[in-house]
Amino acid sequence: MASPSADRAHVRNFCIIAHIDHGKSTLADRFLDITGAISKKEMREQVLDAMDLERERGITIKAHAITMFYEADSGETYRMNLIDTPGHVDFSYEVSRSLAACEGALLLVDASQGVEAQTLSNLFMALEHNLTILTVLNKIDLPNARIEEASEQIVSLTGEARSGILLASAREGIGVREILEAIVRRVPPPLGKPEDPLRALVFDSTFDSYRGVCAYIRVVDGTLRAGDRIRFLSADKEYEVLEVGIFQLRLIPQDKLEAGDVGYMVAGIKVVADAKVGDTITHAADVENVTPLIGYKPMKPMVYSGLFPIDSDDYVKLKDALGKFQLNDAALVYEPETSLALGFGFRAGFLGPLHMEIVVERLHREYDLNVIATTPTVPYIAWRLDGTKLEVDSPAELPPTNQIERLQEPVVLATVITPTDYVGNVMKLCQERRGDFQEIQYLDATRARLVYVIPLSELIYDFYDRLKSCSRGYATLDYEFYDYVDSTLVKLDVLLNGDPIDALSMIVHEEKAYERGRDLVDRLRELIPRQLFRIAVQASIGSRVIARSTISPLRKDVLAKCYGGDVSRKRKLLEKQREGKKRMKQIGNVQIPQEAFLALLKTTE
Repeated sequence: MASPSADRAHVRNFCIIAHIDHGKSTLADRFLDITGAISKKEMREQVLDAMDLERERGITIKAHAITMFYEADSGETYRMNLIDTPGHVDFSYEVSRSLAACEGALLLVDASQGVEAQTLSNLFMALEHNLTILTVLNKIDLPNARIEEASEQIVSLTGEARSGILLASAREGIGVREILEAIVRRVPPPLGKPEDPLRALVFDSTFDSYRGVCAYIRVVDGTLRAGDRIRFLSADKEYEVLEVGIFQLRLIPQDKLEAGDVGYMVAGIKVVADAKVGDTITHAADVENVTPLIGYKPMKPMVYSGLFPIDSDDYVKLKDALGKFQLNDAALVYEPETSLALGFGFRAGFLGPLHMEIVVERLHREYDLNVIATTPTVPYIAWRLDGTKLEVDSPAELPPTNQIERLQEPVVLATVITPTDYVGNVMKLCQERRGDFQEIQYLDATRARLVYVIPLSELIYDFYDRLKSCSRGYATLDYEFYDYVDSTLVKLDVLLNGDPIDALSMIVHEEKAYERGRDLVDRLRELIPRQLFRIAVQASIGSRVIARSTISPLRKDVLAKCYGGDVSRKRKLLEKQREGKKRMKQIGNVQIPQEAFLALLKTTE
């Protein structure tokens, strides 16, 4: 499609924000259909969700940008840059980066579910970026749609007049064109000028084996063309631009990108660290005259886990994969780590348990890596007796008890929105997880908003599943980091015949140490195959054993008894056993098959 003249007054940059499963991707599909950005042949559900994993799970994992050309009722053509964002709390960093590249945001609310936890979080995030908010009530065609109640919730939340709420059904195409017209009228055009010195913000990147880093940029000021000499201000690296263009279902090269445009840039960048998200790009000749743009606040990981290749020969491959993956997912951090049980690997930080699960799955699908993820843990702070502070994100880093003055754990401000019928169940669950009640607010006659301060370690351990169970699937959760508080924490170790298994160690609250230790020991007893000797499975705190279970041995004469002294049959069996041992993990004097070892790690998640 040929690009019309990109007059700055006819450019609109906006994103779609909502709670998970409120119809963001479906609405984006209708926009693409109406504007003719894709052909009927290319049309499918969740067009912008490029990964199979996104379509399988029905969630958006990565923010996706696309350029559309819309002919308004006035007859004028507008260039619209849309960014479809994730809705799950674990991918909020994707949302924050998208907001910085836009002037407006569509706040989508499901008419059958109303305002939910992530709806509030995304709204506040958009207001912090001073964006123009357009509220859209989606799925109005559903039989259980509560249009009046949901509209009252939106009015109470945003203060917007009832007449300003846009009603739509993305699946049926109802009200979608009216939304596009509202974007044209209410979202302001970008303020930058093409003639000013170049300033472009890197909001995302991908890596191509042939062309290097492909940087996704929002041009704030100036003009960028192929052949220009540019500099990354933060990385202090200089390159020549090879290609610029816009996003559609594929990358479409253009002659130039001007102030207000959202697009991509290729400059033969082979070092992924040179194109960091949040960096400012300018012309090399204008470096002295340009003030860097406000970048992105680095996200602090909330969950840590060890990533180890199942095949130790894949260590270098895993290292390269994580480097490329970090370019595409700036919220991921990692550093080398060694485990006695698992060998060489990496300690990786994630925004949440779902983020961790998605990264492991993508490493397998996109880089053909089979990875073991150890027990997820949260970052703690240990204060030594000499007054020094130590950040601990792995149980192995915890100093001995006699060197610790006190320990602190992270707590989060958790917001739960639930039907009033389940308020009691939700409060009971939060109290069981050491939650500190803050407030309760009734949004209307049927829905309540509960706010608790809860230790993050309690939140990542099956809290979400328990919340859905106790509310029959209706409660929604959102959380954000709150503070570090003093807590009585201990290191729980697992031992097999007296040998500690570092990959299964964890830091837990003292009150729950016995419960977790007993549960872990019982599960390991069922999973570890019997050997020719007795195996003692123990959970301990320091030198004190708090739980124990014993796996009885196999009989030593089992081969002779089974095969009646047939030496040839026994030899064949032993040869098969020898082949099987190549696939086994040797921990102390206990052999554990890889499949069983993976199951051991999953029992602690």
